[in-house]
Amino acid sequence: MSPAEARLKQVPSGMTDAEWNQRVNLAACYRLVALYGWDDLVDTHISARVPGPDHHFLINPYGLMFEEITASSLVKVDLHGNQLSESEYSINPAGFTIHSAIHEVREDAGCVLHLHTPDGTAVASCMEGLLPMNQTAQFVTHDLAYHDYEGVALDHDERPRLQKDLGSKNHMLLRNHGTLTVGRSVASAFERMYHLERACTMQVRTRMLGPTAYPIEQAVIDKNKQLFGNADFAERRSTNLVWPPLLRKLDRTDPSYKT
Repeated sequence: MSPAEARLKQVPSGMTDAEWNQRVNLAACYRLVALYGWDDLVDTHISARVPGPDHHFLINPYGLMFEEITASSLVKVDLHGNQLSESEYSINPAGFTIHSAIHEVREDAGCVLHLHTPDGTAVASCMEGLLPMNQTAQFVTHDLAYHDYEGVALDHDERPRLQKDLGSKNHMLLRNHGTLTVGRSVASAFERMYHLERACTMQVRTRMLGPTAYPIEQAVIDKNKQLFGNADFAERRSTNLVWPPLLRKLDRTDPSYKT
């Protein structure tokens, strides 16, 4: 039995295999965010679109730590905020605003990941934003959007501005707020966030050493933009190369995310 088949063994009655597999991957993503120290108590949020014709998506029950989230505990909602699965918890209203905005207009948004990490928020709060000062940053900067802070995202009127600012990009710095990534799959959204967060940390540490970073030729930046800009390659890498060992890592520590 393959790992994917093993994860599908416990599919609840009335749920498709595709939805359950998405739930398992999203629960794994929550656990990995906690494992990497990117969580923020019960705040921030990750969503994944339920496979199928409807724009339904899964998001965390508001009140669980990320390390507690399981496949069955995730809440399914529609684009109007109606909860479509039973839960003793509601959902984060600010999370709904951000995630519904992206799922509404991005057919390719299989997963949307949003964090409030210290380094990510620090770079998002700087005038210069994220600079292509190293290789990891160049994984990101060619595909990076910015959105100005409008306060806690409770106002649904903000959604069109967020949609316009994101456009077709897959990485975003939410000014004075945090980081966000989009992926066709949970795997690619997570790997993009890994690179975005790591690039922010590298920039913070570089700036701590002094005001001058060693320069990079624009021709090198342009070369890497072409290399890293292949979305199909990035998706295959995330899904086939990066995500399986991350799931094995979780399985060694706490496989309860699959329940």
